[in-house]
Amino acid sequence: MMVELTAARERQAILEHTQRLAESAVASGPAAGVPTAQGWTTTDLVAHVGQTQHWVAEIIERRITDPTQLPTEFAEVPTDSEQWQAWLSASARRVASACSEDALDAPVFNPAGDERSGARFWLVSVLNEAVVHGVDAATTAGRPIDIEADIASVLISNHFAMLTSPTWERQRPESAHAIRGTGQTLQWVATDIDDDAGAWFIERRPDGAKWQLRTERADVTVSGTARSLLLVLTRRLSLVDRAAHVRVAGDTGLAQHWLDNTAHVSG
Repeated sequence: MMVELTAARERQAILEHTQRLAESAVASGPAAGVPTAQGWTTTDLVAHVGQTQHWVAEIIERRITDPTQLPTEFAEVPTDSEQWQAWLSASARRVASACSEDALDAPVFNPAGDERSGARFWLVSVLNEAVVHGVDAATTAGRPIDIEADIASVLISNHFAMLTSPTWERQRPESAHAIRGTGQTLQWVATDIDDDAGAWFIERRPDGAKWQLRTERADVTVSGTARSLLLVLTRRLSLVDRAAHVRVAGDTGLAQHWLDNTAHVSG
């Protein structure tokens, strides 16, 4: 069974991880280069996360179902970094409030085109942004990276759900085609999650990659904490980086090929 978080837990995690990101960003300063997001500065991180949170909040608040009606204007980013924490706190609170219990199953556009309601899609997507870009900010500032195992596990499942979603091939055809195969298998195992809830099995088929929560013999198995797996899958740590704290058994090249071809659009 998949690790599941309540919506309340996800909303609280958005607030907490956005706050951590803000603290790291202020510590680094506006012009600091982000080593895990090539070409970005701390200012870019703050702008991306805060503007995305306001943008998503508007989509849900307005119950937008037509993608042609998505917001085209973005919130203004404070030029004074001393205002970043308050600005990001406000954006996080707004999007968390928009994803209220009443809104979770309301008709809202879901870009993945899967079985989730739009608000549920956006809730975990915003959480992913706060956590992964929070890692970027923490790395830039030289601060510890703290991701709870249950949060990391849910984001790993979301990562695979996005890569195999009905709309991924249209959005990222080169990625969708690259991860097809002729039966090659990959297993990702979180050592700090009980049973199959922390085991993601992937089969690369001619019609596309498929994933399930289960443990099975695979061509390559990558194991480590859920946090470590998330950082490797989102390419914040390399597969062979000693800091990744993962163990690879089997065809390392197969795992590396998967990572090379599965970056999400937002970085």
